[in-house]
Amino acid sequence: MKQLRWLAALPALGMLAGPFVLNRVEPLVLGMPLLLAWLVGCTVATSAIMGLIYLTDPANREPEEEP
Repeated sequence: MKQLRWLAALPALGMLAGPFVLNRVEPLVLGMPLLLAWLVGCTVATSAIMGLIYLTDPANREPEEEP
């Protein structure tokens, strides 16, 4: 499980490294400059990765108590 939690660092690294590599206006992606589209993609990837970590976490597989 600890290896999977390292996935959470990928979008943060993408947000930090993206401006150094992708700081240009062209090409436009869905009408947005390339850097803005990259940051939006990293934000969406953060949500997806956090959902994946949540689903694979063994602590969330405990049986629910019946009332």
